[in-house]
Amino acid sequence: MQKQPIVLFENESHRCLCYDGLVTGEGVQANQFLIIDNDQRMLLDPGGDLTYMPLSLSLSKIFPLQDLDYIFASHQDPDIIASIDKWLLYTNAKVVCSKLWSRFLPHLTAGYLSTSKGLSTYERVIPVDDRGALMRLGRCQLKILPAHFMHSVGNLQIYDPISKILFSGDIGVSLVEDANPVQDFVAHEQYMRGFHRRYIASNRVARLWVAMIRKLDVDMIIPQHGRPFVGKAMIEAFLCWVEKQQCGIDLLGPDDFQVPQYDLK
Repeated sequence: MQKQPIVLFENESHRCLCYDGLVTGEGVQANQFLIIDNDQRMLLDPGGDLTYMPLSLSLSKIFPLQDLDYIFASHQDPDIIASIDKWLLYTNAKVVCSKLWSRFLPHLTAGYLSTSKGLSTYERVIPVDDRGALMRLGRCQLKILPAHFMHSVGNLQIYDPISKILFSGDIGVSLVEDANPVQDFVAHEQYMRGFHRRYIASNRVARLWVAMIRKLDVDMIIPQHGRPFVGKAMIEAFLCWVEKQQCGIDLLGPDDFQVPQYDLK
């Protein structure tokens, strides 16, 4: 029996849903999101083959799959967008992503889409400039935020002003097996530390990102992996933690760039 999505927000015209238990086997836990406003729908970071079948089946219980309007890809990783060929084939959705990755997406689609089905991947892509953009979904206006070098060189995030949710992609990621809200930040920090130290480029970009997020009215930050941060106090604790992190190139030195002396095992 399929797990029901988590309702993050709902009113008479706007819904935000989270699918948090679709990955099975050896894949890392991942969250997929659906935003619905009036008669339009956007799927965020749908994932790869591990999630395509259960996610598409779950969505088809809410609306006809071909009626999906947009797919948002925060960056280019396999757990974000590797199933793009199936979504292009079975829906009419356009793909919203950084302009840096828009030319690379055809490499993720099978050749038969163009040769047999006449589908052009690039014609289905909406490229987003480095500084982000405002995007109409139904009757609301989503904010596509720049988050470059907060993992990917062309990284984007979605802020939904109706639900006041920041869909933060790989920022706030925790290596756990559930998407229950964080209750004890100090205890939770151990599950985030290694990932953020490795995947954020530097403390400078972390501080720039935090300064941008503090300009928004955010009630929830929910990443693509792991647990969300809910409420002003927990969000502020997370932002304070991020802006103090030494990470990426801050941690590199000569010992990290040595000619290898060991055989590959």
